Amino acid sequence: MDNLRLWHKFLQLIKPLAGADNFKAYFIKTTVKSYVGDKIILSTPSAFIKETLQQKYKEIIADTFEKLLDKKINVEFIVKEVDKQPETNDEDFFQPAQRQTSYLNPKYSLENFVVGPSNNVAYAAALAVVTSPGASYNPLFIYGGTGVGKTHLMLGIGNAILSKKPHGKIIYCSSEKFMNDYVEAIQTHKMGDLRKKYRSSDVLLVDDIQFFSGREGTQEEFFHTFNELIGKNSQIVLTSDRSPNEIAKIEDRLKSRFAGGLMIDIQQPDFDTRVAILRAKCLEQGVILEEEALQLLASSFDTNIRELEGKLVGILQMLKTQNLPPTTENIGRYLQSPPKNNPKVDSKQVLATVCGYFNLTQKELAGSKRQKELVLPRHITMFILSEHLKMTVERIGQILGGRDHTTVMHGRDKIKKLVATDREVQRMLIEIKNRITN
Repeated sequence: MDNLRLWHKFLQLIKPLAGADNFKAYFIKTTVKSYVGDKIILSTPSAFIKETLQQKYKEIIADTFEKLLDKKINVEFIVKEVDKQPETNDEDFFQPAQRQTSYLNPKYSLENFVVGPSNNVAYAAALAVVTSPGASYNPLFIYGGTGVGKTHLMLGIGNAILSKKPHGKIIYCSSEKFMNDYVEAIQTHKMGDLRKKYRSSDVLLVDDIQFFSGREGTQEEFFHTFNELIGKNSQIVLTSDRSPNEIAKIEDRLKSRFAGGLMIDIQQPDFDTRVAILRAKCLEQGVILEEEALQLLASSFDTNIRELEGKLVGILQMLKTQNLPPTTENIGRYLQSPPKNNPKVDSKQVLATVCGYFNLTQKELAGSKRQKELVLPRHITMFILSEHLKMTVERIGQILGGRDHTTVMHGRDKIKKLVATDREVQRMLIEIKNRITN
């Protein structure tokens, strides 16, 4: 029994014993760090929770594990280590969605990457890269369809290396970001700054390399960046939705460089992996589902990871709005007769859903303030109203505080581009649309 499955079964048993409030306060964000022999180490998010579990719940925790495993268990507690990020200039890092630059997104780790037959080879290769960056597989080229976990695995590699070498220079960027940086460097006559930024990295992670197709200047710059990094044993990890040989208008010399390391294909998750993914997502959401419910969902949605997670969130939200517990029976009823898309969805419903998702007021969404945390929700609203409700840009501008139609077009088109390249924006749109239609 893997750690995730063990912890999920444990939570099902401990919840009624601890009570709902204590369960949420002390157990839901705790995880199994390791289980070896008769010893289980639990990782807690804070020293306070560690002390509380140790003093008040250690005996009941051990008894519960002993019932599950049918043997004597010794339980220990630790506080989860939080990686300290080095001080740096923002320009050295990429952040999706809300801001221009940032650190690697810490929520993507190798520890919470669900491993199954469809991705176990890629996961093993990722571990090897983390153990010996620049030596084991360089470059590591991960390819596969949309939503199979390529970006998660790539960011997991980056975060794992960063935890070992907190002062190392690790750059994660989308192919679009690299292209935009290249174009801007040409326009501003700062090619030296561009090369210093990318070619001085210890680890370079580039997402969706297929979008380099047909970009001759970008390919030329990336070719020389690639060569310089490989020459000084810096690790390169690339992702794509197809193998290098299937990407049109990519120079042969680049394809040859990509093939010089290890190329691994990630397939769609099988049934057992889908169950494990749903289990992990439930724990992240603070929800405990029966095993039968997880299996029912996994068998009902034969889809990629991102859509699977989006459907789960949509179902949980629908049940919550109807004040129904997420039992196997209630989920089964939903799956037998899912609510049809409401043809009467209007702009008010879209605005209310977006505001609820981002925890904003409608006054903030439609207001004149331009804080970064308001820009993305506003652009997503413009995109949904335009693409799904087929509203004119003039009408959308009126709804969102009297904005000019060119402003609406810019916001809508910005999301159109991000949907093709940014995994986080794709996930947000799926979850928001599920909430609207449910």
